[in-house]
Amino acid sequence: MDQALPASGTYVCHGITWASENPRLVLAPVTGGPLVYAPVTGRRLGYQVSGNGRWCTGRYRFADRVRVEAVACPVRAPAEAAGQCAACAGRDDFRFAHRFHSGGHLPDALAAYMAQPHWLYLATFADGTTKIGTAAEPRKRSRLDEQGALIATYLARSPDGRAVRFLEDALTRRLDLTQTVRAAAKLTALAELRDLAPARAAHQQHLDRATEALSILNVPATPEPWTPPGEGDLLRTPETGRALYPHDPRSGEHGLTVLSCLGSQILATLDGDQLPYLLDLGTLKGRRIVLGAQFSSPPAVVQSALF
Repeated sequence: MDQALPASGTYVCHGITWASENPRLVLAPVTGGPLVYAPVTGRRLGYQVSGNGRWCTGRYRFADRVRVEAVACPVRAPAEAAGQCAACAGRDDFRFAHRFHSGGHLPDALAAYMAQPHWLYLATFADGTTKIGTAAEPRKRSRLDEQGALIATYLARSPDGRAVRFLEDALTRRLDLTQTVRAAAKLTALAELRDLAPARAAHQQHLDRATEALSILNVPATPEPWTPPGEGDLLRTPETGRALYPHDPRSGEHGLTVLSCLGSQILATLDGDQLPYLLDLGTLKGRRIVLGAQFSSPPAVVQSALF
C-alpha cells in the first residue's frame, strides 16, 4: 500500500520496488516498525546519508504458496554478506532459489513457491546488451519493470520454476547471453542513449535466435511484448536531455525532484536547476538516510553541450 514520503526521520533504505506497478522507495524506520513504501515519481526527495556503513536490508518470507514479501531486519543490524546480517540470512529461504534446480537445498516453502508457473524473458538495455531471465507468475510484470530495460519480451510460460531455470541455462549456453547486467552499466548506457534503433535491432536479433533455440529444444515459444510503465517514458526517450548526476548519492545531502524512473534509475532536477540529471537510487540500498525538506544537493556545474 502506497504511503506518503515521510517528512523526517532516519531510515535504512531498501532501494526501489515495482511490486505495485509503480516505483516506490522502501524504507525501514531505524526505531522499528513496518516498512514504508513511498512513491517517488513527481515528488521531491530530500535526504542526508548518515555515516559510511551498510545496514541489513532484512529478508524475504513466503506470504503464501505463491507470493513473497520483504521483511525488515528486526534489530536493524549492520550488514554482513549479501547485504544481510547473519540472523536474517539464516532465515531467508528465498536465497536458495537460484541453485535449487542444480541440486541445491530446497526448503518446503520454496518448493511450494517454485511449483507455480514461471516465465522466461529477454530484456534489452540502452546499449543493446540483452539478458535472459525468469519470473514467477505473480512477478511477471514487476520483475521486468524493476530491471530498467528499454525493450523486453516474454518468451515462454513454463510449468514451474525448475523447468524454467533449465531453459534459462540452456539458452544462456546456446546464445551466449548473460543472466545479469550490472547497475552501473545500465546507468552509463542510459546516459549515452541517443537512438533507440540499435537496442531495438539487438533485441529482435536475440528474440529470433531465442525462438529458434526453443524450437530445437521442443519448447513452444509464445513471444509476448512487455509493456513499459509510463513512469520511465522520459528516460526511454533519447531526445530528453540528461547528464550523470555529478555527486555521489551515497554520501552527503541531496535534494531531488524525480521526473522519471526506469528500474532504479531516476531522472531528476535539483532545486533551482531545470537541467535533468541521471542517477541510481539503488546505490542507497543498505544506507541509513535522514529525510527532510531542508536537504539540498550541492551546486552542479555541467557543460550545456552535454544536453
